[in-house]
Amino acid sequence: MFLAMIAAGTVAFAQNPIIRDQFSADPSALVVGDRVYVFPSHDIKAPAEYGRKDWFCMADYHVFSSDNLTDWTDHGMIVDQWTAPWVNEKGYSMWAPDCKEHNGKYYFFFPAGAKPQPSANGRRGMGGNRVGIAIADYPEGPYIPQEKPLDNVGGIDPCIFVDDDGQAYLVMPGITITKMNDDWLSVSTDPADRHRVEEVPTKGLVEGPYLFKHDGHYYMTFPWARNVEEVLAYCMADNIFGPYKFMGVFFEEHANKCWTNHHSIIEFKGQTYLFYHHNEYSPEFDKNRSVCADSIFFEPDGTIRMVKPTLRGIGVTKSNTEIQLDRYSKLSESGDSIDYLERSNYFAGWKTIFYEKGAWAQYNTVQFDKAPKSVKVKIVPPSAGKLEILQDNNVIATVDVPADRQVITATAKVSGAAKGIHNLKVRMVTDGKIQVDWLTFE
Repeated sequence: MFLAMIAAGTVAFAQNPIIRDQFSADPSALVVGDRVYVFPSHDIKAPAEYGRKDWFCMADYHVFSSDNLTDWTDHGMIVDQWTAPWVNEKGYSMWAPDCKEHNGKYYFFFPAGAKPQPSANGRRGMGGNRVGIAIADYPEGPYIPQEKPLDNVGGIDPCIFVDDDGQAYLVMPGITITKMNDDWLSVSTDPADRHRVEEVPTKGLVEGPYLFKHDGHYYMTFPWARNVEEVLAYCMADNIFGPYKFMGVFFEEHANKCWTNHHSIIEFKGQTYLFYHHNEYSPEFDKNRSVCADSIFFEPDGTIRMVKPTLRGIGVTKSNTEIQLDRYSKLSESGDSIDYLERSNYFAGWKTIFYEKGAWAQYNTVQFDKAPKSVKVKIVPPSAGKLEILQDNNVIATVDVPADRQVITATAKVSGAAKGIHNLKVRMVTDGKIQVDWLTFE
């Protein structure tokens, strides 16, 4: 089984990946009132002038938002390498960002390769990776990049942590925690305001730290190349500067062998969520990645329960939208599988293939505002047979799929369906083969 450019203001529907029309990675999530904003980096195909065709290539940032974790709106590009004053416009190295609110404004921290600077002997040296700031009155922008990057800060993958008392800290790979000054345009140079977390693993690359607080505990989380592909691991402390204790891994290597992972963690409406990335839309090239999201849970002692990535993701799906069955919650042990609709265009998405009588796929948390009267199922050829559609455990429709060499939409009457939130199951009730793209209720 196999496990994005959206125009500004358009909507992508949830299920993993949550951004489904462009490559996206390193998601920084921010809660603003009743809405979640996600600031990812943006993987693109390497242009002709970029020499490393086998490497990460990132020239700008978008911001996405949702009030229900299902419908995500792309607010468009907010910062790019050509208009940020200090950024190397040929660098294509706009790495993992972060964004937080301060004094009614939104501070977007972004790392990038800087323009080459004259060295002490007059020769031009490399600019290196620096961290800049862009400021906006609203989380969706417009953002105005500052003229210069942060002084005394080099590297990539910044995280801004704001403690309960309002004090902000810059967290960088290393892993270091440094107090931000009140202007949020500089960091403290006092050695007492800086701490290095020594308790992280010393074998394998550790990068992309994300610090959050839950129930009085500080959690320093980070991607860790324990073997080859990165896992997500963490340390815990009762104070911002520690001592921290290494607690282990809470997200294992993904089955699709994406080398990197990078994440953020938020609480929204009483539930904690993990935003992360993998290469679902680019299975042969893991430098083109896509943002996903799943729930996080804690044990009574505060430790993080192991997160198992899902295709279903988070949020509630409306019954009158295109329900992508291939983003299933559960699948029968045999008789069905998931594959790409088009091998030449992975963004076309996936299909669910039923090839044994009794095979089923379940899709949870569908909201029926009204009791539907009919259901439409988009069928991909070659297909023929019969499907039952169940709401929870009740059969509400039977769909006959005629043999056809064209993509068709099969329609059936719905009877006995109830309003409210329910789980769906689609089950093969004949021999044969049926390939489902999506279904929707009317």
